[in-house]
Amino acid sequence: MAVPAEYKNILDSLTTAILVLRDGLRVEYLNPAAESLFETSITRSKGQPIKDILIDSEDALKTLYAAADTGHSYTRREAEFVLASGSRLTVDYSVTTVNLDPSEVIIEIQPRDRLLRISREEDIISQQETTRILVRGMAHEIKNPLGGIRGAAQLLDRELNDEDQREYTQVIIDEADRLRSLVDRMLGPNKAPKLAATNIHEVLERVRTLLEAESRGRLSFHRDYDPSLPEFQVDKEQLIQAFLNIARNAMEAAFENRSEHDAKEPPTITFRTRALRQFTIGHKRHRLVGRVEVIDNGPGIPPELLQNVFYPMISGRASGTGLGLSITQSIIGQHHGLVECESEPGRTDFIIFLPLEDS
Repeated sequence: MAVPAEYKNILDSLTTAILVLRDGLRVEYLNPAAESLFETSITRSKGQPIKDILIDSEDALKTLYAAADTGHSYTRREAEFVLASGSRLTVDYSVTTVNLDPSEVIIEIQPRDRLLRISREEDIISQQETTRILVRGMAHEIKNPLGGIRGAAQLLDRELNDEDQREYTQVIIDEADRLRSLVDRMLGPNKAPKLAATNIHEVLERVRTLLEAESRGRLSFHRDYDPSLPEFQVDKEQLIQAFLNIARNAMEAAFENRSEHDAKEPPTITFRTRALRQFTIGHKRHRLVGRVEVIDNGPGIPPELLQNVFYPMISGRASGTGLGLSITQSIIGQHHGLVECESEPGRTDFIIFLPLEDS
């Protein structure tokens, strides 16, 4: 059954993806929104079985076939489709059969990825702000008594003549200074960024050079750069520190999971950059955003740690302070960006979004 011209014009103007299937769930019609969503065209896909365009779970495909056989309609929320290209989509979709011909099926699909990402980013930004408020309050409460303790120790040190006793006062002074330094690091950068035109690849190449020196050639790097990314206004030194914190964690994770003698899969870090247009970070839509990924082939971050990985003092290593990622998040936040993390065994991907136009 061909879609009548008057209805086709309406369907073609919808932002909801519409598929019409018939003859054993073969594609009869895709509107432009569906062509964009499924990365195909009606010319290429017409007559193909639906399973060749998208891959859902076996249960879902059985339900789709059952709907065509019985004429029953149904709706699924936040289902995951895997396209033939390997892309994954989170969607809401409804399946409806045509009364006059139950073998014809209409599928309405509403992408959810963008809405879910925006909701997730709002949660991340809210967590960042809550963390900053808590850390600032805690820093204030710690610094005040520390200053008193250090001052009292200095006064006592001047009154003591016994060198053995003065050694104890010096321990108090040194430990007070160490704690104050730790608190300052928890607060992150305490001065406004010094903005200058910088290309993100200059930052990544500096980080790569530093890690190559630290790893003494034992670490492999893959670079997948988008040369179209323009210069943008950032504090270059702060951004180098932010990416260095992430990349050092990635290096340690890669070494943890891979023997340096394993020729098949050596410790590897991938730097990838892409340009995103009309992209939303939090509540603000940006004309151009840089997406930067730092990917390692380490063991992955445990799920129970992944949700809290940016909090201060949270670390997956016994020797870690848990401050590096917290400081990175603070620096990226100062540049109106966002940091996300995705992880599974054998792959951890830190994704940094940075606006590339003037705010």
